[in-house]
Amino acid sequence: MRTYLVVVDESPEAETALRFAARRAAKTGGAIRILALIPPAEFVQWGGVQATMEDEALQRAEALVMSAAGTLSDESGIRPSITVRQGEAVAVVRKTLEEMDDVAALVLGAAAAGNPGKLVTHFAGADAGKLPCPLMIIPGGLDTDAIDRLS
Repeated sequence: MRTYLVVVDESPEAETALRFAARRAAKTGGAIRILALIPPAEFVQWGGVQATMEDEALQRAEALVMSAAGTLSDESGIRPSITVRQGEAVAVVRKTLEEMDDVAALVLGAAAAGNPGKLVTHFAGADAGKLPCPLMIIPGGLDTDAIDRLS
């Protein structure tokens, strides 16, 4: 089965990438895996405070992913698998791709203005030829009609 790995965060371009991937998966009989990233925790001298900060970050990521999964299920009927991981974004995505051999494409949303984003910049640059699957970069400025037409 063709699985699209979509990295989501709170940005509008992540929503665009997820919509595109969901429409492609629905048309090709594929699946969606949502990867939510939690930034590495900064060291805090008091362990209890650090644990609370990490727990809050995990809860925010889970809420974001559950919202995205609900929207995806409502619109396309696809129930995504969900992965939430903590760490430096590029390393986490790379490790996820190494572990999951069923990923047919990495789908990233590029910001509509300014820097396209850390993951897009990295994976479309130096690591582009080293990826184990195609990279799909979805422009964040596309509206839903354009996404639907292109997917």
